Amino acid sequence: MGNEVIIAFYNLENLFDTTNDPHTLDDDFTPKGFKRWKDKKYRSKIKKLSRAISRIGEEEELHPPTLIGIAEVENNEAIEKLLETKYLRTLPYEYVHFDSPDERGIDTGLIYNKAHFEVIEAETLPLLIENENGDRDFTRDILYVNGKLNGEEIHVFVNHWPSRREGVAQTKHKRIEAADTVLRKIRSLNAHPEDLHIMVMGDFNDDPNAESITTLMDSGWFINPMKKLLSPSSGSANYKGEWSLFDQIILSHSFLNHEKGTHSFSKAAIFAPRFLREWKGRYKGNPFRTYAGRKYLGGYSDHFPVYVVMRFNERE
Repeated sequence: MGNEVIIAFYNLENLFDTTNDPHTLDDDFTPKGFKRWKDKKYRSKIKKLSRAISRIGEEEELHPPTLIGIAEVENNEAIEKLLETKYLRTLPYEYVHFDSPDERGIDTGLIYNKAHFEVIEAETLPLLIENENGDRDFTRDILYVNGKLNGEEIHVFVNHWPSRREGVAQTKHKRIEAADTVLRKIRSLNAHPEDLHIMVMGDFNDDPNAESITTLMDSGWFINPMKKLLSPSSGSANYKGEWSLFDQIILSHSFLNHEKGTHSFSKAAIFAPRFLREWKGRYKGNPFRTYAGRKYLGGYSDHFPVYVVMRFNERE
């Protein structure tokens, strides 16, 4: 490894295995389900996603990533199959994953290169929100991992915040509560959070200017290097012809220093090479997804990965 590392986040778009879990709403992704999700399709998706992960950062000549936050993965088995492919099996990757109470059974996780990252502790932060009936809305937990990146202690939060399915305004409070959940955990870690090295990554289901993200930013602890990447012609996902940047990696101000033994932010980017895009037709240029409704397309994901380049300030 040189002086720079890649930190990435990737929404894997419904990475389910083919086995029916009676405790979750995963029936669509079973051999007899709506998606006709059979082993051949599952293996193909695993192969494609692992190829994509292995190439994140290739434009910087720094691939593969040292840390990869992931979303929409069903279980340990799916992550292990990713890491067993020809693209990733030679790398010293390990992972952190916990099952969460999400109704569909999809979770977040963190894949890490154990040669450069050491896990100190990991836990899930439950997101306690209610639906319109006043009952608990069971959604993804937030994954918190405390570890050492090249010897520097960092705090990583991997998020997949509640969707907009019932409407943006109707669900906004859920994502604001997710932001507040992250902030409460940070305050519990240190009386002076500005001294911590923090990465808050994920699919936030909100763009950089949304109230949930500004809730994080208003703490005064963070920079959002992703903000400038959203434009009318670019983003990490596209819905009905409009680009969004729900996928972001937000960093604490402490990553702007250049002290020996620390990491400094260098660059933020969306990884959107041609092989991850639709090549022709109405959706040309959009992420090449696995399904469009019931129709099987055989692509990768409906999101592009995002990443930051971090420069390690080596000790003398």
